[in-house]
Amino acid sequence: MDADKNAAKTDKAVALQFDKTELAVPTVVATGRGAVARQILDIAFAHGVKVREDADLVEILATLDVGDQIPVAAFAAIAEILSHIYRWELHQREAAEAP
Repeated sequence: MDADKNAAKTDKAVALQFDKTELAVPTVVATGRGAVARQILDIAFAHGVKVREDADLVEILATLDVGDQIPVAAFAAIAEILSHIYRWELHQREAAEAP
């Protein structure tokens, strides 16, 4: 039964672009299901892009087209993710600069 449940579940992925030097809203740069979703994730992992698994958020973002800005309903979740990434990047820089 679990195998049927997993087979019926469709993988989804959405890639966002955000330039922290601009006061712009994050924009969808890729979206896909199934094999395309897995390809988006493979490319992200290969380029060291941070990936977050959030089923509810991907449901919202998967309704958007490439080039669309994220909706207001997703702002809080995206802000939390970006905050986590910025803290991680700061930690990595500090670790690299430590004697």
